[in-house]
Amino acid sequence: MEDVISNNVQPPGTMATARTGGVLLCMSACTVLVIGFVASINLAVPQLAAGGLHPTSAQLSWIVDAYVVFFACLVIPAGAAGDRYGRKGVLLCGLIVFALGAVVSATAPEVPVMLLGRAVTGLGAACVLPNSLAVLIHATPAPRRPHAIAVWAAMSGIGGVVGNLGGGALLALGSWRVLFAAVAPIALSCAGWVALATPRTDRHSRDLGPLAATLLTMATLALLVGIIQGPDQGWSSATVITGFTAAAVLSGLWAVVELRARHPLLDPRLLRIPELRAACLGMLVMFFGAYGLFFLNASLLQYGHGFSVLQAGLGIVPLTIPLLVGSRFVPALVTRIGVLGTLAAAFLLTSAALFGLADTATDPYLSYACWLVLFGVGVMLAVPCLTAEITAALPREQAGVGAGLQSTTREMGSALGVAVVGTLLTARFIAGLPHAVRAAGHVPHTVADALAVTAPHYHHAVIDSFTAGSAAALRIMSLIVLAAGAVVIAQLLWSRGRRHITPTESAQPAGPARTASDPSGPAVDAVVEQPSQRSHPCLRTTTFTAPTTDR
Repeated sequence: MEDVISNNVQPPGTMATARTGGVLLCMSACTVLVIGFVASINLAVPQLAAGGLHPTSAQLSWIVDAYVVFFACLVIPAGAAGDRYGRKGVLLCGLIVFALGAVVSATAPEVPVMLLGRAVTGLGAACVLPNSLAVLIHATPAPRRPHAIAVWAAMSGIGGVVGNLGGGALLALGSWRVLFAAVAPIALSCAGWVALATPRTDRHSRDLGPLAATLLTMATLALLVGIIQGPDQGWSSATVITGFTAAAVLSGLWAVVELRARHPLLDPRLLRIPELRAACLGMLVMFFGAYGLFFLNASLLQYGHGFSVLQAGLGIVPLTIPLLVGSRFVPALVTRIGVLGTLAAAFLLTSAALFGLADTATDPYLSYACWLVLFGVGVMLAVPCLTAEITAALPREQAGVGAGLQSTTREMGSALGVAVVGTLLTARFIAGLPHAVRAAGHVPHTVADALAVTAPHYHHAVIDSFTAGSAAALRIMSLIVLAAGAVVIAQLLWSRGRRHITPTESAQPAGPARTASDPSGPAVDAVVEQPSQRSHPCLRTTTFTAPTTDR
């Protein structure tokens, strides 16, 4: 500790060591909060559908996705804001904004107010995640930093478990409003803890790129409008066509703005790198499958298996077991069969698990849980390898860029997973309802709506229609994951064949190095700490940012 405690050489176990441990504990709590809140909302979907807001199926998807979209699109600009205005200050503001959004959602009298609260909470989460890591790195001496980063990243996986268990317990005590109301004081308590326990950090001049961030957010929202509103308004409706058209136009404008920027936040030219392009696609589709499953799972367990909300929270735990205890074995597997072999196995297992879950949607829970474990194994194998590919595709001075890309593609995949699965489920659910129900003046789009407007003797048919819709959505997800995985493997094989001809570094666009404020899993930061082993980053990955069991 001598190199970090000026003028006072102190042995281990002193106040300085305790302060570092306190900062780690505080930053871990902040991470668990913002990740766990993503997990818990899925458990509340049945209550939301049956509650006083009376949301449509599309609005239910938006309630889940609004948080994720703003989280994904603003996480890099929020990291830049921390560099510019102070990471501790932006972290504190993020926690306060997070609490404010939760209060707005808890007291929402109608769906638009709920969506506003969710968007505000997503903005707060975007400020919390990258700056919690930056504060932790700043406060931790170099010898302890790899361990601290690994613990911080593990909180992403633990946060999903905490969100399911804590959310299930809160929802069992009251309505969905209790969940949002309970989050606000927790966030404010974390803010007070941050104010007392963490040091200030240096400030740096950084471009925030507000125009680019706005365009990216609007493009993502427009794309989701097209996907989510399709079943409600028809795929040829003006709303859907306008949504897809606006998404294309806004994405193009975002690319133009970033290409012209002197210091772009997220340079589109990076996607010229084959390995990076393939790994980002792999990360996106893996979280597409994971969060699509999480969105379905809570309702499927409650409607299809008759679980209580607390039992549904516990029901996802089998999936998390490989994520929490199995990652240490991934490097050894990569040594034996290589990164490509490991990724191929990951996509095959994930696709097979989704298909198996579709076939066991109404079977006893034990068989369903076995497929959850297999899905967890697939994700456990994929995430560290994809993280390593993203890291290895960029030079060391752009490690933060890779971290930002990893975070953005992960959250984008999550948002798309919820939107696409919700759309598939709604379309199949409506088609599977009894003719007498569909022939009525009002065609229900959610289970709660259908149960409320149909006679009791139709209730079993309504549940059957939901489980059949869930199974169909899971099968389509399985095929998407398998097809996208094949594209990822093919791209990586092709790029490896050209690697000896075109060095990766020659394709890098010029740009500033990112700082520690960019959110990254330990696989990224561990690589930065060990330059001598950079050629095989996945082989030294012992922990990684696991997907959260949520959304």
